[in-house]
Amino acid sequence: MRLEREVIEGKFDIIDRNLRFLEGYKTMSPDQFVESYKDVQAAKYSILEIMEACIDIANYIIAVKGFRRAEEYSEMFRVLKEERVIGKELAAKLGDMARFRNLLVHRYGEVDNRKLLEIIKHSLNNIEEFEREIAKFVKEE
Repeated sequence: MRLEREVIEGKFDIIDRNLRFLEGYKTMSPDQFVESYKDVQAAKYSILEIMEACIDIANYIIAVKGFRRAEEYSEMFRVLKEERVIGKELAAKLGDMARFRNLLVHRYGEVDNRKLLEIIKHSLNNIEEFEREIAKFVKEE
C-alpha cells in the first residue's frame, strides 16, 4: 500500500504549529519559566501534541507498510530505524522523547519543569529532523 501524503502532512501541520508556539520559550530563563504555571502547562501540552503527532506518523507508516508491530511508543522509532525510514541517532532521541511523553501523561507530578525547558531549548531540532526524514521517505516511496 502507498502512504497518503495528506495524512502525514496533517500531522506535520500540528507539529509545526506547536514548534512555532514553543519558540517563544527559548529565550526565557529557567526561573522565569518555572514560576509561570500558565507557560509550563502550555509548553507541556504543546510537547504532548508534538509527540502524539510523531507517534501517529510512525504508527501510520508501520501499519501501511506492514512493518513489525511495536509494543511501546518508544519502540515505534526503532522499527522505523530498522526499516531505514529514519537514522539510528534520531530513533534513539525520539525514543527518549516518547518516554518523556509517557512521563507527562502518566507520572505528570514527577516532571522537572527545568528539564522541560531544556528539551524546548535543545531537543526540538530532533522533531524537525524527523519531519525531514519522513518527508524524504514519502517522496522516495
